[in-house]
Amino acid sequence: MSGPFAAKRILLGVSGSIAAYKAVDLASKLTQAGADVDVLMSYSATRFVTPLTFRGVTHRPVVTDLLDPASPEAVEHVALAIAADALVVAPATAHMLAKLALGLADDPISVTALATGAPLIVAPAMDANMWEHPAVQKNVETLESRGAMVVGPGRGRLASGLFGWGRLAETPELLGRIAQALGRKGDLAGRTVVVSAGGTAEPIDPVRVVTNRSSGKMGHAVAEAARDRGAHVVLVTTADLDDPPGVETVRVETAAEMLDAVLSAAKNADALVMAAAVADYRPAEVRPEKIKKDKTDALTVEMVRTTDILSAAPRGIVRVGFAAESTDLLGHARAKLASKDLDLIVANDITLPEAGFGADTNKVTLLDADGDEDLPLMSKYDVAYRVLDRVVRLIAAKRGALR
Repeated sequence: MSGPFAAKRILLGVSGSIAAYKAVDLASKLTQAGADVDVLMSYSATRFVTPLTFRGVTHRPVVTDLLDPASPEAVEHVALAIAADALVVAPATAHMLAKLALGLADDPISVTALATGAPLIVAPAMDANMWEHPAVQKNVETLESRGAMVVGPGRGRLASGLFGWGRLAETPELLGRIAQALGRKGDLAGRTVVVSAGGTAEPIDPVRVVTNRSSGKMGHAVAEAARDRGAHVVLVTTADLDDPPGVETVRVETAAEMLDAVLSAAKNADALVMAAAVADYRPAEVRPEKIKKDKTDALTVEMVRTTDILSAAPRGIVRVGFAAESTDLLGHARAKLASKDLDLIVANDITLPEAGFGADTNKVTLLDADGDEDLPLMSKYDVAYRVLDRVVRLIAAKRGALR
């Protein structure tokens, strides 16, 4: 199994909040993604969700009591702390935040937090008034100043009936931020990677647009994979997909808007990965009012060329293009590699099963100055990871050449 959680040891601390039931889904998703998940529960948490529930989804023992001499887990927290890749406290109550900030150690979670050197990810959950209390905010500031990642809380209806800040972050956001924390020391740490995604939409009138079938999934996968390897990621996207957690996302619609956003972000970047399907042409004139159907059988819309973003991007950074083709895949890809003076191009045949627009998998060929590499069908995240393997080497080569 591949992905940011494969073979990782994740400690999940669950404290006593009604939101503890959501931690079951988080434990399950982490386990499904290949992580070994060891759950640590405070006594009050066991009143909301039983340890057996967590054991059922993780298939591993649950630590609930540090002082039970009959329990093999009574001292295991020390070994778990040493072996951990990350400690996630979700939900983290106001009381748990205070204990973590003050360095108290009287339950499996707080003791392990002191014993581990792994990244600490804290997801608060409490009533809105509690969250806004100066003491809670001070404890959060203390934890962040020590390097802890605080995720959430979200805003919405709370168990008390109030509406406000205090909801536990949802599982997808937590997964993304945990992956980000795991990759802090990755091979792209300290680097900035700009990624484009989706298909641009060029307006004809206030109702109609010229667009394409790009889903944006490949570009979003590249953004997530770069984040998971430690990069600061700027994602310029048109896609109707959720913003990847831990990624700076810029929403655009047209080719002109994407050009401005990409070039602005690329000024201080190490690499640009143009996975977006940018319109080659746009209507020369955008009608101010909806074009009405009349008795004529044809409608002519004059089209003009858009600016090629990759050609306009700075030459001092690694520039990666994509070639989605239906014929002569390698021929067209090599031509684009040369004409745009790219460092790398990713070519894929959109007519292949499970590799076209909207699919969750892709089959590509990587082409650069060193030759071609044909990859098998794999998830778009895995494709992104392989592309970034090349990007890492290309960045190193460019930096070396500048010395």
